Amino acid sequence: MTERNQGEIRDINGPIVTIRLPGIRNGEQVRIGDIGLVGEVIGLEGDEAVVQAYESTQGLRPGQLAVGLGWPLSVELGPGLMGGIFDGVQRPLKEIFEQTGDHIARGLDVQALDREREWRFTPSPELESGQQITPGTVLGTVQETATILHRILVPPDLSGTLQELAPEGDYKLDQPIGRLQGDDGRTHKLRLYHRWPVRKPRPYKARDHGVAPLITGQRILDTFFPLLKGGKGAVPGPFGAGKTVVQQQVARWSNADIVIYVGCGERGNELVDVLETFPQLQDPRSGRNLMERTLLVANTSNMPVVAREASVFVGLTMAEYYRDQGYDVVMLADSTSRWAEALREVSGRLGQMPVEEGYPAYLASRLASVYERAGRVETHGSGKGSVTLIGAVSPPGGDFSEPVTAHTKEIIQTFWALSKELADARHYPAIDWVGSFSDHVGTAAQWWHKEIDGNWERRRNQALKLLARDAELSRIVNLVGPEALSSAQRWELAGASLIKEAVLQQSALDPVDTFASPEKQFLLLEMVLAIYEKGSELIDIGVPVQELIDLPLLAQARRAKQNFSSEQTDEIREQMQQFGKEFDSIRAEYAKFKEHTGG
Repeated sequence: MTERNQGEIRDINGPIVTIRLPGIRNGEQVRIGDIGLVGEVIGLEGDEAVVQAYESTQGLRPGQLAVGLGWPLSVELGPGLMGGIFDGVQRPLKEIFEQTGDHIARGLDVQALDREREWRFTPSPELESGQQITPGTVLGTVQETATILHRILVPPDLSGTLQELAPEGDYKLDQPIGRLQGDDGRTHKLRLYHRWPVRKPRPYKARDHGVAPLITGQRILDTFFPLLKGGKGAVPGPFGAGKTVVQQQVARWSNADIVIYVGCGERGNELVDVLETFPQLQDPRSGRNLMERTLLVANTSNMPVVAREASVFVGLTMAEYYRDQGYDVVMLADSTSRWAEALREVSGRLGQMPVEEGYPAYLASRLASVYERAGRVETHGSGKGSVTLIGAVSPPGGDFSEPVTAHTKEIIQTFWALSKELADARHYPAIDWVGSFSDHVGTAAQWWHKEIDGNWERRRNQALKLLARDAELSRIVNLVGPEALSSAQRWELAGASLIKEAVLQQSALDPVDTFASPEKQFLLLEMVLAIYEKGSELIDIGVPVQELIDLPLLAQARRAKQNFSSEQTDEIREQMQQFGKEFDSIRAEYAKFKEHTGG
């Protein structure tokens, strides 16, 4: 290091450290103290810089060394990411454990990607020396896992003339696989990996509209509140409402190519459960281990608070990298509330003026900058790719009017609101159909009508109207009792109850019902609405409502989701036909009865 990028510590305030270091730039990474803690410059005043340290500053003293590294907080992007578990600044936790045991030593410098492992590189056959190449051009491929073909890209900040491209063979990450004469006249070595600043969105050719829903296999999400690939969603809910389970179900069953799970400030025991569970899960698409297309970023609530703030950007940058390879990526951030708390703590130590509930004035814009990095795009070299961002929100006491939830609601397009009342009633997933919404229904309907059934949107609207009617009638029952309701109104309540139990409820632990294909989802909805309509017709001709409520077929309809798998759609149709015959039989018997009695 030269004298220009060496300085000293002047002041320490928790994770905020003031250093004197001439020539330092805003956003630059630094090493501070005798043990070399990792930090990032967040403010400049003359030769002094304000640094947020990503590790505990306990034991630091004024006068100790501070060194500028010359680049902003960045991540390494290349083969070896899949299946990895990283901390909030992309240090691999497995390698850290092997070096230091259960406790992460401060100042540890561990490279994110293994430099000793060799990868089989296959160059793109259409590339040749002297060819002009641009950012995002696919140089070749590496089979990263059995599931993921990793495309080696020209870094987004390089373009020029390809001077040389290595033949097929085994290469380590630090070995050059090509040379490029840049537009600036300089020669650049091309490797299997490159670095990219986490706070700078990766460029793309054009932003595109979402065209297909993210299929999660969860009926209340796919059928009632769909989220498009490349969309922005949020899962708000109080403690114990099931946010983590919803996110794990999305991670396991969604039809995305890549899953990135960022545990941001959550309790250690919950995150340990995720870290232990995911490596044991089987990928339902390939039959192989789910971790072959998954990577985890773990930053628990007892880890340094400012690393929590960085972890979301680390996850987003890795998601954008796989998006640029043409993959559909789902990133789950659990939770953005803990991320916002990190912003609040840092801004308080910087003496910035707090606004609502102590959060900084830039909370809304910072949240928007995170969610806006989601989207479906046309990449520079790999066709279409997408990042779907789903953030869990943990409002204190379940108050959805608090700042993080309120601002998130204004930004996102799909809102899956979890209800403590439903969770207490053992209704899972505990997503409140009254407080949730989706702006993607119109686009999703085009997909459903083409792929599954043209009646999807109409049936969905019928079910939601019946559920809204159920809320109205339930208030009347609570005030004056069920005797005040007509037979038709009582049947409306029974129909809504059937929708809740036969369609909306879905056990993540049920081996048959943990996932429902789109076809099964629609058939179950069609079944219960057909039962409701047939029953309404019978009530109109005078059949007692209690006789309908006592029909055994209602219980059979409730159990259909568990009795029939997603492959047994023909059996579901047969049962629907049987139900229709039973209703026709009741109609015929009642007609005979009326004829016999002269009614």
